[in-house]
Amino acid sequence: MIKKEFYSFFKAIPKAELHIHIEAVMSRETIKKLYLKKNGKEFTDTEIKKLFSYSDLNGFIAAFLQVQDLFTEVSDFDLIFEDLKNYLVRNGVVHCEAFFAPSAFIKKGFDYADMTKCFEKNLKKIKDETGITVWLLGDVSRTFGLENAENNYKMFKANPFEGFIGIGLGGAESKGPSGDFGPVFEKALKDKYHAVAHAGEDVGPQSIWDALKICHAERIGHGITSVQDSELVKYIAENKIPVEVAPTSNVFTKKYVKKMSEHPVREMFDKGIPVTIATDDPIFFGVELLDEYWNLYSKLNFTKNEIKHIILNSFDDSFLSESEKEEFKKRVEQLWK
Repeated sequence: MIKKEFYSFFKAIPKAELHIHIEAVMSRETIKKLYLKKNGKEFTDTEIKKLFSYSDLNGFIAAFLQVQDLFTEVSDFDLIFEDLKNYLVRNGVVHCEAFFAPSAFIKKGFDYADMTKCFEKNLKKIKDETGITVWLLGDVSRTFGLENAENNYKMFKANPFEGFIGIGLGGAESKGPSGDFGPVFEKALKDKYHAVAHAGEDVGPQSIWDALKICHAERIGHGITSVQDSELVKYIAENKIPVEVAPTSNVFTKKYVKKMSEHPVREMFDKGIPVTIATDDPIFFGVELLDEYWNLYSKLNFTKNEIKHIILNSFDDSFLSESEKEEFKKRVEQLWK
């Protein structure tokens, strides 16, 4: 398949995306609007280029926080959700489970209850306009420590909203070891919320073990260092623990993967790990979901049928009901034919 045919074909196949951060789907036009609104002057192309210049995970996180700092009021999220809607439509995504990170906004003085009303309104708007379902996971954030994470969870629990399904553990993995956050995950799972964790992105396999054994995470984000531990690979495969892989993100931060052709997702898939493919932070890494599928096909020797298997995984590994999963998978098979 040539690239143009590939994109056209796979756009038409329904997909779920399970690892994406809402602030990182914004367009450059939105960044310019927010910058102008906050600073009263234009954000130049040179400044934008500098913003997106980083060489490791911590540099990326610093840029992410800088983008969050452009928000001046809760209604700014309306722009983000409009960009998210357009992104999902462009990539043929019919169900999305996305992260939002409230810590920086709370520190800025935003009212979380107002944020939830805005989120709920925009999730309904996306559903009404496109039929796409978007559910949100609140990042308790390892970057600011356990106390902040526990406070975030208390805030989530006190302000539930339609479309909120649970918590995620994101942020600087080297600064916030997975094992430190067991108490937060224990509370969330006991309260019947879902709980997932970024692990094995910037730290070795022990981070993944701790996310699974201490936090009891239902899905692992990234998980690329799992291949360094054969027992861990076996454990993940046998227990069918979904791993959300974002190939370009891992290459961009250059900690364990230097170029796409060396990405361990091929090995992970071949060893039976239930892999899903996601983008993580599209605007920051210059990639969209169809691009990631093309990377699998053109650089990592995945066949079209193997990519279909991964697309089916995206529904199986979601938090949709079993009947919803089956309905979406049936649509995949019908359109594939």
